[in-house]
Amino acid sequence: MTSTSPALEIQGLHAWYGESHILHGVDLTVQRGEVVTLLGRNGAGRTTTMRAIMGLTGARKGSIRIDGHETIGLPTHKIAHYGVGYCPEERAIFSSLSCEENLRLPPSLKHHQRAAIKEGIKEGMTEAEIYEMFPNLAERRQSQGTRLSGGEQQMLAVGRILRTGANLLLLDEISEGLAPVIVQALARMILTLKKKGYTVVMVEQNFRFAAPLADRFYVMEHGAIVERFAASELQARMPILNELLGV
Repeated sequence: MTSTSPALEIQGLHAWYGESHILHGVDLTVQRGEVVTLLGRNGAGRTTTMRAIMGLTGARKGSIRIDGHETIGLPTHKIAHYGVGYCPEERAIFSSLSCEENLRLPPSLKHHQRAAIKEGIKEGMTEAEIYEMFPNLAERRQSQGTRLSGGEQQMLAVGRILRTGANLLLLDEISEGLAPVIVQALARMILTLKKKGYTVVMVEQNFRFAAPLADRFYVMEHGAIVERFAASELQARMPILNELLGV
């Protein structure tokens, strides 16, 4: 690894669920500190790309390098040790635990790192820092997980990742189905994380949410990247996005 290694570099990625060949040669690069959004219609392969990064699909072929380390052959728990945090669409909040217990559940990545890969892994955010970012959670810290609103559960799912010390965050549809005031809070969170040097990869159906946050965009169709462009090109690319996404 060198200090110039991208946070995430994917080359020629193919992935399968059983016999179903879902990803067909995905190539994408995310630099450290960037916010990158994967756009595409449902079924385009965006969530499968996130799951493939984490080793949660069936067979995978190609290259997935995290901070310069090849991870294509690693199991999920070892991939996480390279500082990757995945927030799936279903959030995975434990209903029998309180908000605070859910937040404390994952161990710090620092405690599981081999010396060779500790470099660049952040200390996890403290509970106080997470509660400052998400005041709603501070008020509901003793509430049972299932009694939190959808927005509060989403904040908790993200906060749980931040506490581990992950510095590459994979966020899958975090704004889906949430009230506008909560979506605005999540947008502020992403901008704050960006200022703190985190790297964020988002899958988003809500284009209005994603557009002002991302540095770069990748558009997926049929399990492959079909367009890629920087935020500065967004207006010029809107006709193509309208055609591909109907935005």
